Amino acid sequence: MSVNLISSTSFNSSLPAGARATAAQAADGDFLASLQSCLADFMSQTMSTLMSSAASGAGAPGASDLAALLGNGSASNGLSASGRNTLLFDPESAYRMMTAINTKDVTYKAELSEMSDMKSYLTTLQQEAANLATIDSATGTAEIEQRLQAFADAYNGWINRFDDDLEAGGLLAGTQAATVSQWELEQSVENFFNGAKDGLHGMGDLGLTIDPVTNLASLDSKRLNAVMASNKTGVISTIDEFSANFAKSAELLNSPGNFIPNRLDNLTRVIDYIDDHKAALQAEFGLGNVARPKGQVAKALASYNAIHASSAGRS
Repeated sequence: MSVNLISSTSFNSSLPAGARATAAQAADGDFLASLQSCLADFMSQTMSTLMSSAASGAGAPGASDLAALLGNGSASNGLSASGRNTLLFDPESAYRMMTAINTKDVTYKAELSEMSDMKSYLTTLQQEAANLATIDSATGTAEIEQRLQAFADAYNGWINRFDDDLEAGGLLAGTQAATVSQWELEQSVENFFNGAKDGLHGMGDLGLTIDPVTNLASLDSKRLNAVMASNKTGVISTIDEFSANFAKSAELLNSPGNFIPNRLDNLTRVIDYIDDHKAALQAEFGLGNVARPKGQVAKALASYNAIHASSAGRS
């Protein structure tokens, strides 16, 4: 690895590999720190191997020898026909690393696209919940049912859009920002404290429930009509409490410094870093295999590329 690239990426090669890994994990999804840690580990391991080889030979190599063996000047000398940097001590490992970076570049962009869509869906759900707050004693049963069904439809649109992403093996599986958002909104719908002061136990008493298997919301009209007939004041109060609590939950998830904005910020930083340093990284480590995404990743990547191509065209 060239001295220039090492300094420009601010690698802390003085830290042991374990300490760097711990620091990266402590960053809570700081992808840029993780990438830099990975690159620094490779440099450290390569240096260690070189020093061990030198110790068994004719003496320790000088700084200029190490720089040459690590690939210093690879940008000017070029790569082999197979895309390897043959000046490296272990060009094959470096090539595999660049392959991994190429893959991460694609998956980070795909995830950014999905998380951006999730942010937009949350805003829509927040607005749908806020619309319920205008229900009052003058609102008829049919209109109340219509509005609750509209909310259920919007909620189901959210579930249908992202449920596959959140399943095991999905693009957002294990992504805390996404899983917490789904869990938080589901808990908000199922919160049985809404309406407690009026003798009701949440939206479930009004017929709005979530299927534990499909995660979809449904509205039982007969149940709603029955409770409307016996306790309309309680129904309106319950809906009002639910509206405020759900809208607040959605707002908080999207608020600066919270789950989704933090994830988007971390993804943006590492994507920008890879874009800015891609040529230099490939000159150091080789071209790597081209990423060939499929399924959800390919679809989300296409969306990302379309949006960014459009943005570039307007600038």
